[in-house]
Order: sequence, then structure tokens, then C-alpha cells
Amino acid sequence: MEEQPIIIKRKKKVVGGHHGGSWKVAFADFATAMMAFFLVLWLTATATPEQKLAVEGYFKDPVGFTDGGSPNPVDLEGSASVIEEATQDQEASTIQIEDEVVDELADTLEQRRMRQLFQEFQERIENSDTLQEFKDQLLLDITDEGLRIQIVDRSGRPMFDSGRDELKYYSQDILFELAKKLGSVDNKISITGHTDATPFSGRPGYTNWELSADRANTARRALVAGGVRLEQIARVVGLSDSVLFDKDNPTAPVNRRISIIVLNKKTADSIETGAGRSDKPLIDLTRPTEEQEQQAREQLEDGEWFQPKEEPAPGELNW
Repeated sequence: MEEQPIIIKRKKKVVGGHHGGSWKVAFADFATAMMAFFLVLWLTATATPEQKLAVEGYFKDPVGFTDGGSPNPVDLEGSASVIEEATQDQEASTIQIEDEVVDELADTLEQRRMRQLFQEFQERIENSDTLQEFKDQLLLDITDEGLRIQIVDRSGRPMFDSGRDELKYYSQDILFELAKKLGSVDNKISITGHTDATPFSGRPGYTNWELSADRANTARRALVAGGVRLEQIARVVGLSDSVLFDKDNPTAPVNRRISIIVLNKKTADSIETGAGRSDKPLIDLTRPTEEQEQQAREQLEDGEWFQPKEEPAPGELNW
């Protein structure tokens, strides 16, 4: 018979045993409750009777009070109102800043679009057989008004006959080729005619002003026939020799030119406003001024209007 092993269990005695950390949590809850209690006592002591009624109304009907009452029944010396006013001011300033940023971004995007159009027209001139032949007469640049394309005269190769407003056949081909690209953009277009300083003497009363305007209109008709939409035309102007290309040589052929500008939005809006297309008239001539109304009231009070004459003549109206 085998002997069973003897198992001896010894318990380890712990001196000053560990009580755990639950008391810390309980103490923290107690401290929080006491702080809330003293905060309620302070608010109760400082609140006005109206504010106490508002607090009472909130606890009686929180949902209904929130829908129709003030979110701040107790004003802690203006702290809540100050925060609300500061928030409103911040929102107003934020909206103003955002509007300015939007305008700047719009201008930047439009400038980028104009530079892109500049490159596209340069590529069209280089790749088109028609425009390639006359590229020395096509000048491109970007101005404050938009992308400008100038078709200038060269010695022995004018756009028009001297003193005439009919296009040469090759000038018409140039305008037709440019119109294909101009008609694909959404921008408005301005067309300006220029002459040199040589006085026109073809017929009485007809000057370089009339000639430059007629040439600009001829260019407009060619562009529309080539693909430019009628609603794209914003302005057709004749400037005679008032804006010379070569000021040192007023009679140089380069001064005789047609200028086509792909207008940016700011310039197009300015043209429409200047032409009278505005939401509000600058001066309402149909409405009397305040001074005129006051004068009319004084005359009515004094009885100056419609007073009878002393002795009206026979058959004369008594006004």
C-alpha cells in the first residue's frame, strides 16, 4: 500500500493590507457634488427674482422652455452676452473676409484664364496656315481690359484700301480664322478701329473718325460671319488717330489697325453699367427732390397756387 503525499498549505500574512483605490473615486464624486452645491447656492443668492422664475420654469418644463425661453436664464455678469456678441462680430468679419477672398480668387482665376487664352491664340497662329502667313501683323498682349489682339497694317499689305472700309480678301481670311476661336469663349468682345494721322479728304464731312468707326463695324460683320455670336459683341468703337501705336511716326502703317479685345468680367460689367444697364438709376429725374417737395408744400400752405385774378377778362379761365 502506497503512502499518500502530505500537502502543507501556508498562508502569507500581510501586514498593513492594501484597501484599493475606490475611495479616491468616491472622494472625487463628493468634491464635485459639493462644488456644484455651492455653485447653486451662489447662483441662488445672486440671481434676481425674474431669473429664479426662469430657472424654475426650465426645471418644470425643459422642452417647452427651451423652445420659447432664453438659453441663458442667469446672466453671469454679461459673460454669455459677451460671448454671443463676440461670436456675431466674428461671423460678420468672417463673411467680409470671405467676400474679399472670393473677389481676389475670381480675379486670379480670370487672369489665369486670359494667360491660357493668350497661349491658345499663339498656338493657333503658329499652327494655322492662314494666320502663319500674317503672324507679323498679329500682335497679342494682355491689358487691364483683357486679352487684346491687334491686326496692324504693314507696308504693302494693308487691311483696307486707302480711305475705304472694305476688307482685303486676306484680311477677311484673318478675321474668319480668329472668329473660330473667339466664338468658343464666353467672354464679351470689344472691337476698335484706328487710323493714322493722315487727314481724310475723300468726301466733305467724312473724317478719320467716321472711317475708323466704319472699319470697326466691317470687322464686326466679318467676325460674326466667321462664328462670333451676336450677343458676344459688347462694344464697337472708332478712335481715329487719337490712340497711335507709333507716336513718334503718326503716319506709319502700323497705326492703321483693328483691335479686338476679349474682355474680362470687370470691364464687361463696367461697359454695361456705363450704358445704363444697372439695377438702380444714378439719378431719378422723374422724382422731385426733397427741396422741390418742401417748396411745393410751402406754396400750398401759403395759397400761392390757383389764386384767382382780381378781374378775369370775359372768356378767360379763372386760374
